[in-house]
Amino acid sequence: MNAREIPLQLTQFVLVIGAAPLLAGWIGQCRAWLANRSGAGLLQPYRVLRKLFHKSPVMAHEASLLFRIAPYILFSGMALAGAIVPMFSTGLPFAPVADAIALVGIFAFTRIFAALAAMDVGTAFGSMGARREMLVGFLAEPALLIVLFTPALISHSTSLTVIVMSLTAARLVLYPSMAFAAVAFTMVLLAENARIPVDNPDTHLELTMIHGALDLEYSGRYLALIEWASAIKLLTYIAIGIALFVPWGIARSGHWAHFPLALTIFVIKVVAAGAGLALLETLLAKMRLFRIPEFLGTAFMLAVLGLLVHFLLGA
Repeated sequence: MNAREIPLQLTQFVLVIGAAPLLAGWIGQCRAWLANRSGAGLLQPYRVLRKLFHKSPVMAHEASLLFRIAPYILFSGMALAGAIVPMFSTGLPFAPVADAIALVGIFAFTRIFAALAAMDVGTAFGSMGARREMLVGFLAEPALLIVLFTPALISHSTSLTVIVMSLTAARLVLYPSMAFAAVAFTMVLLAENARIPVDNPDTHLELTMIHGALDLEYSGRYLALIEWASAIKLLTYIAIGIALFVPWGIARSGHWAHFPLALTIFVIKVVAAGAGLALLETLLAKMRLFRIPEFLGTAFMLAVLGLLVHFLLGA
């Protein structure tokens, strides 16, 4: 491990944690502009987090220790996932553990704790949200794994760092299999991050919520950690999409002079992805709950088609 790699890893860790709410604010601001509204501003998520951290949490009498530690587990898991994804450099200390399958495991691990914590108090809406969340995860995780297998087969490795190095080292090639995988990944991103058309992150109607029903019993710093973890998860998913489908611009190991340019390119990509996500949410309407299996089933089939195209055509 080079001594110069540690500051870069710390920079990515701080960037993931600190800039994730800014991405949520950017998406909300873009949605407001598209709806011809002024919007609350880019810093609105930070104001919400500050307000929640200053409030005293109210706990149910039946809440167990699991209910109290679940927000910390969610935040830690999302921060770890964001730290191991190669965002602007491949030569980081966490690069050896940036395995695609392990990354899916981290997402599944945090989902289990979120569902258990929602059912811990025993309220009707918490249990309903936990069931819906597990349904979405049950359908989205296989699709995400199949999506990750397509670039893994191209690069002959499940390591995200190796995948990025393999795709950027080769000449610019259009892979039809990656096109199917990119569409499937976008659908999984919308489902896993509670975005329209699968879920509405701004709704307050309990009967239509999926992810929001998990944290109805939380308040204060616990709710702040959950909201912050959700923002980190969205940034991490966008970073995974950048690493898999548009990795060009990521600095290679040892090229420290390219780091400022790589960081700038990454920020531009995230800004463009946030604006595209806001546009997509503006054009689409939230679907009924019973249509979600069809939506994620389509994502799974597109991911499988990408694998078949790679095996049959070698592209």
